[in-house]
Amino acid sequence: MKEQLKKFWNEDQDPKAIEKITSKLQDLLMKKEEVGYIGVQKKPAITVFPDSIVLTNKRIILCKPKNLGLSMDFVDYDWEDVVAAFVKENILGSDFSFSTKSDLSLSIDYIPKKQARKLYTYAKEQMDGLKTPLHNNNILVEEITPEVVDTAAVTGAIVEEVVTEEVTNYAEIISVSQTNYNTESQQEFSPRMDTPKDIPLPELSQEELFVKLQNYKRLLDNGLILQGEYDAYKNEILRYM
Repeated sequence: MKEQLKKFWNEDQDPKAIEKITSKLQDLLMKKEEVGYIGVQKKPAITVFPDSIVLTNKRIILCKPKNLGLSMDFVDYDWEDVVAAFVKENILGSDFSFSTKSDLSLSIDYIPKKQARKLYTYAKEQMDGLKTPLHNNNILVEEITPEVVDTAAVTGAIVEEVVTEEVTNYAEIISVSQTNYNTESQQEFSPRMDTPKDIPLPELSQEELFVKLQNYKRLLDNGLILQGEYDAYKNEILRYM
């Protein structure tokens, strides 16, 4: 662990203070918990027992020596409870602070500026990692892409191809579609109202021409013919009415 913590010593860290903290932290760290960064107070006056702050991949630990350095108080806060982190740079060092979901705000002052910036960066990385569902404690969770399921293959059903036929007589459509209407609609589309397809328009009576025009209007309303087609049929029928 000592070799791992040497990376902090080139950032105005006091090696002796680091060693004292880590020797006491060894029994506090949980399984798979790793120290991410350590910040140590550096006050203008000589401080034999400075306060320090330790950031791990699981929590924030505040370390305060007491009894002339013979013992130490540890207070920790899980990253799930931390909602924000702040750095305030002063003439002599910086203040690093953070707030929790219970509106508790904690701060440690006289942290060297370089250390304070590293503390802030590491804290932001941990909080952002919790906000991202695909990352938790630096473990990447693979996104599951849903596969396209062949329904016919799963159920064993055979999908038959439906062959469509070209419709040449719209009157036939009306006769077939009568089976889908209720009794009242069937009376409106009685066979008596359908005009024979082989009788020319000039030979039809006024009533039959009117029925034929009504049939074309129903085709238009049901979306079976276009407006232009209906207009052409209507103009042709009106010539003989």
